[in-house]
Amino acid sequence: MDHALVHALQIDGRASFRTIAEVLGTSEHTIARRYRKLRSHGILRVVGLLNGPRFGHTSWSVRLVCTPDAAGSVAGALARRDDTVWVRLLSGGTEIACGVQTRGDGEGDALLLKKLPRTPRIVAMSAHATLHMFAGWRSRGTVLSEEQAERLRPAPPQEMEISLRKEDHALLRVLAQDGRAGYGELAAASGWSQTTVRRRLDQLRSGGALRFDVEIPPQALGYHAEAWLWMKAEPSALAAVGAALAAHPEADVVAATTGPTNLMAGVTCRDTQDLYRYLTERVAPLDGVRELETAPVIRTVKRVGTVLS
Repeated sequence: MDHALVHALQIDGRASFRTIAEVLGTSEHTIARRYRKLRSHGILRVVGLLNGPRFGHTSWSVRLVCTPDAAGSVAGALARRDDTVWVRLLSGGTEIACGVQTRGDGEGDALLLKKLPRTPRIVAMSAHATLHMFAGWRSRGTVLSEEQAERLRPAPPQEMEISLRKEDHALLRVLAQDGRAGYGELAAASGWSQTTVRRRLDQLRSGGALRFDVEIPPQALGYHAEAWLWMKAEPSALAAVGAALAAHPEADVVAATTGPTNLMAGVTCRDTQDLYRYLTERVAPLDGVRELETAPVIRTVKRVGTVLS
């Protein structure tokens, strides 16, 4: 039941408990109780996220190498910043990888151009702008049938002109903490009526400006080996290699990037042996990959915009 609930929320993070219960063939009370228990234990959380590229924002993957005594504190400081989306400690704990979303007005470049280079305990840094997403933060735990999934799946977004207002930013701040926040709480934050809030959320979602994601530790689903891969692919093979990686169930995110490597992937496997088999049997045979660097994830400090304890 928990796996089915997680899968349902991955399809539509704001689907009502009644709708989920009807799809799963159980009671609304059971679904609400299981959700509250998972959320109170810190296992499951739904978050609402602004679709940055829709408004000209640029996504960056930043790699940092720190002195051995500094990685934890630097990672914590990065996690507390509003412009970081995720932060992870890699390798032996001296390397940090973080995702940054910058605005197109120049103000968002402060982290990349001003803050980090002045930190003396950072001994190396590289920044890779995302050029194309082959797979974007794909969720795990698929247990519903296609027929069940179709009953939950929201309508695909449509192309429409959307400008954000100050009230929208108030809504987004609440949704970043709880994507299932009630219309009363959202109305109190924005100053709008509940009817206006409901209509505006529908507009933002249908226009592709707002999406919902499920935050759940992979360990809760039985996956205990995470790693980031940086690859250098032949330019003529970049699209084919990216598409092949995106088809792998182990790959959570695959992106073409700028920088000395041109392809980045985040992968999750059952254990280290499973990771080894994936690298040697699935990634190594891909034509066009000239170099591959693997960095295991030691600890996730921030996931989907949330600082973790």
